[in-house]
Amino acid sequence: MTEQSLSSNVFSKILKAQKNEQTEHEIYTRLSVLSKESDSKKLFAHIASDEKGHYTFWKNYTKQSVKPNMFLVFLFLTIARIFGVTFATKLMEKGEENAQDFYSQIKSEVPEAKQIISDEEEHEEKLLQLINEERLSYVGSIVLGLNDALVELTGALAGLTLALQNARLVAVAGLITGIAASLSMAASEYLSVKSEQTQNDKSPLKSAIYTGITYITTVTILILPYFLMPQLFAALAVSLTCALLIILFFTFYASIAQDVPFWRRFLEMAGISLGVATLTFIIGYVVRNVLHITV
Repeated sequence: MTEQSLSSNVFSKILKAQKNEQTEHEIYTRLSVLSKESDSKKLFAHIASDEKGHYTFWKNYTKQSVKPNMFLVFLFLTIARIFGVTFATKLMEKGEENAQDFYSQIKSEVPEAKQIISDEEEHEEKLLQLINEERLSYVGSIVLGLNDALVELTGALAGLTLALQNARLVAVAGLITGIAASLSMAASEYLSVKSEQTQNDKSPLKSAIYTGITYITTVTILILPYFLMPQLFAALAVSLTCALLIILFFTFYASIAQDVPFWRRFLEMAGISLGVATLTFIIGYVVRNVLHITV
């Protein structure tokens, strides 16, 4: 089949696919350099070669040369450096699911596209089997620090807001509580992982660090509005919004990196955090107005 025998609609789609393949070739080539494991390097180099072959295949139809989308190359490489190669590649493979739909639509006109679909499915399967990053091994420790900080601090801040009625006092009390709790959680995670070392290869120290850093980072974000905003209830609203955004971001990360359901995890975490915040807000009201305990 030649360029002239293609409809304008199919031709434009093929040209777009050609650019995508060139972009992914560039991304996987650079990921092969970025990756530290030899097996991952080989896999990324192999996928990059396949993507280049796909580009050449589509070029036979378009008779045009196209350049990669360097913005997407920069974006995915930045994501890989910050959030890990696993997250970046799985996020990219999610995009390839749409590409597979496209290939399925045009395979009646371009039967050879069936092989490209097969290649893309093979890429995803190999990536799922091979990639094993350290940060994913410790995602349980991160979840522990994140969940505990969100539940404990949103609850504490909500209760303290009504009980103390002073933004600075709430911020200081929340900070002290958060620091103490982060050290406690890190120590607990260290002892927990150490007691299970015969069952896994995780480092107790690294587990504790992941838990502690995640906890204190979450604490800092949640109490910051109380230091910056004199309006007490506005600070609480911003803090709870930050909590929801943290949950949203982490749930999205987990849904991509670990293939877990996004909405179920998000609603579960958000429901627990906001539920505890509501309960402690009521407790703060009782302490201040029923028991007449004020500061």
